[in-house]
Amino acid sequence: MFGETFKNFTIHFNANNPRVTFSSGDFMAGQISFDLSKETKLSSITLTLNGKAKVQWTTQGGGGGRRGRRRRQRRVHSARLEFFNFSQIVMQENNAVPNTTLQPGTHVYPFTCQIPQGNFPSSFHGVHGSIIYSMKVEIHRPWHLAKEFVTEFNFASHIDANQPHLLAPLAGSNTKTLCCLWCASGPISMTVCTERKGFVPGEMVKIICELSNGSSRIVTPHATLIQKQMFYTHNKCNRRLQMKNLASVDGQPVNPSSSEVYSDMMLPIPPNTTLTISNCPILELDYTVDVSLRIRGSTDLKVLFPIVLCNIPVYAPQPPPPYQ
Repeated sequence: MFGETFKNFTIHFNANNPRVTFSSGDFMAGQISFDLSKETKLSSITLTLNGKAKVQWTTQGGGGGRRGRRRRQRRVHSARLEFFNFSQIVMQENNAVPNTTLQPGTHVYPFTCQIPQGNFPSSFHGVHGSIIYSMKVEIHRPWHLAKEFVTEFNFASHIDANQPHLLAPLAGSNTKTLCCLWCASGPISMTVCTERKGFVPGEMVKIICELSNGSSRIVTPHATLIQKQMFYTHNKCNRRLQMKNLASVDGQPVNPSSSEVYSDMMLPIPPNTTLTISNCPILELDYTVDVSLRIRGSTDLKVLFPIVLCNIPVYAPQPPPPYQ
């Protein structure tokens, strides 16, 4: 049996980053290793790089009171895309010797390959879809079926936070008046701004609020980082939306009859958050900072900011050289 002959199979990447992350055009190097429990003949070892996206969800039609009719109205929506798929040989038999015989023990085979150039989306796993990049290693033996080992690797699309439109600050404002029967309170308003639009996972979003509370109630600023997952079939004939709150923070409460109150909030972006995806026809991923003013007994006052998660951080300006 294969499992009794081959043990401790591993694929190790020589990556220079802790998340083993690669991008378009990168060279991948590493080692394929396994232990043999007995003398074994091999024909070849091949590896295949693959990038693909897939989405799938189910909708339930209305109408009909019988279970069988409802079951017939169930519909599955799905779509698939392949970005690249290519193979190369890691080890092959010598033409003069039909098969290579390996002795018991540990065997290591180095490999080097290059990810194709292209505008590919970042890796992602969601409820109704995923974008997966993988390496498959196949070991071929004479008179045996090829045995496959598959491992995923993280792919990051190049998104530079230093682009002018991502460096520009964002600002917005909103106001409302509370009404109770024929009485109306003073206005409640907030003006909100952020320093820029582009961030990288692990950063903090600094939110600056100017608040005025003309009502008789205490109001509290609050901020939430929202991830919006959008899944499409081909030609975007059908779609499915999934929302997810990733992080939140509360500001200091604002007392009644207060004006020109300034409040800063630092909203964390989780380090392992997937980058913004806008370059895949069947799956999109974007982010919104929802800044709200929570008012007891009334709907929240909101200001929304779209942000972009990048993999290239903002470069800090270098100080001028000392005067000689």
